[in-house]
Amino acid sequence: MNKIKFIAAFVLGLGITSAASARDQIQIVGSSTVYPYATVVAEKFGKSGKFKTPVVESTGTGGGMKLFCSGVGTQHPDVTNASRAIKSKEKALCAKNGVNDIIEIVVGNDGIVFSHSLKAKDANFTKEQLWRALAHDVDINGKIVANPYKKWSDIDKSLPNFGIKIMVPPPTSGTRDAWNSLVMGKGCSKAYKELAGKDAKKGCPKLREDGLAIEAGENDTLIVNKLAADPELFGLFGYSYLIGNKDKIKAASINGVKPSLEGIQDYSYPIARPLFFYVKKAHIGVVPGIKEFLNEFTSKKAMGNLGYLTDIGLVPLSNDKYKITRNSATKLINIKM
Repeated sequence: MNKIKFIAAFVLGLGITSAASARDQIQIVGSSTVYPYATVVAEKFGKSGKFKTPVVESTGTGGGMKLFCSGVGTQHPDVTNASRAIKSKEKALCAKNGVNDIIEIVVGNDGIVFSHSLKAKDANFTKEQLWRALAHDVDINGKIVANPYKKWSDIDKSLPNFGIKIMVPPPTSGTRDAWNSLVMGKGCSKAYKELAGKDAKKGCPKLREDGLAIEAGENDTLIVNKLAADPELFGLFGYSYLIGNKDKIKAASINGVKPSLEGIQDYSYPIARPLFFYVKKAHIGVVPGIKEFLNEFTSKKAMGNLGYLTDIGLVPLSNDKYKITRNSATKLINIKM
């Protein structure tokens, strides 16, 4: 029996090695928010001349996790970017498909910005106001009803007197997950939660389906261009896209706070979150350059306080958190499955 197990393991390992060695270019999928950072690192890494430039695709966090966790071998990606931590059900999918050794890298911090055209008047929203604008159902006069708000001023007279139109990421997006947690969950009114009871967990993040919450896909550049063209349109995405498009768009304040590097790093900005990428350890030493790519991405010249990723909007980690990330990268430490 032991001999049979050994032969099976040897054959499986040979299959992984021979298949993956047929590919000499790192393949990266996942979050559209992490995509700009991964792309810049990939380009610098490729220019070193030692390895080919990694291929980076923007598939969304959820889509990237499905691809990443689908198996080991050349037909599966080596790295997936994520704008939220891997979920337990995704770990289970990975384990089911033999992806058992995974390295988690915290890239830095990011803020979700609620943005609009540079031509629009400045705006300030509370989390509850944003929840009321986007929620499928809300509480009014002690009852849960289908969302009746058509204008911002219907929610509060201090808000803009024009129609609610918000471009939102798709359900597969990590930004959508983070928004649901940080805004829809925390902004959900106390009265609604009391009325909904055990159903509040599902009800609070559910978005309206009457056309005022516009699902925009994973192309954040397209969202930026649409916002720039329509002063009454809002959209949400990662801070880096705000930094890269300051000539077209600006951010609304949340609870009176505008997004900033300092506010995102210390989490005083109300919609701040960490960003991640995950590496398939079985591919290290098989697909060329993965370990070296890890070293480049987690170097101080990349993600440090004066690193080249800060130029495009990445908010660097604190020194203590950076040491943990660097240690995970250099010692190839697995996450708990």
